[in-house]
Amino acid sequence: MNQEERSERSRTQILESALKLFSHRGYGATSVRDIAEDAGLSKGNVYHHFSDKETIFRALLDQYFQAMSSPDFPFNRALATGTFPENLEELGRAARETVKDYREYVALIYVDVVEFDGTHIRKFYSDMARRFDAFMKKHGMEDDLAGRLQEGLSPISAVMLATRIFYNYFSIEIIFGVKDHFGKNTDEVVGEISRILRSGMLRNGVNTKRRRRTSRPAKTATDP
Repeated sequence: MNQEERSERSRTQILESALKLFSHRGYGATSVRDIAEDAGLSKGNVYHHFSDKETIFRALLDQYFQAMSSPDFPFNRALATGTFPENLEELGRAARETVKDYREYVALIYVDVVEFDGTHIRKFYSDMARRFDAFMKKHGMEDDLAGRLQEGLSPISAVMLATRIFYNYFSIEIIFGVKDHFGKNTDEVVGEISRILRSGMLRNGVNTKRRRRTSRPAKTATDP
């Protein structure tokens, strides 16, 4: 193994140890010494690759964000190979696979919100609509979907809404460890959410406007 390979191996070890410690302990409770010891390296080696602890944290988030842009990312594969919204069940299962496989990275988002007030993830989420737009245009989804959605509904909003609902559900199940928090198993929940997203909550023909009840004042003894 040459010097370049050893250096890359050390960097990988640092990131793997930091990911484990940050996602389980949090950022503030993890020191550079902790990371070095877990990785089996010296503090000097850690500082050779990263100028400070926050740089390591940012590098881990960048790894996750880059993975989310990859065609091989489970959710991206499901979205690109199916017909939305007919493939909502498949997207739900892909969201579960994604959160499960990237559990420690997803946990870093919560760490960033709690300990950094969302500083590192804010730009990623603010650019999300633009990325979905580019993805859908690349796969020829937007025009097709626009012709099938209700008039005035945005294809980007429709896909993003489904994405966020599934990711939120499985983050609670996997990151928070609350299984079946809708009171039913995963397949039932994915099916029910998919049905609601496709068809809405109300039966066909049900009037969504609540009828106003008109109340008459009670009669008094002096009324005719």
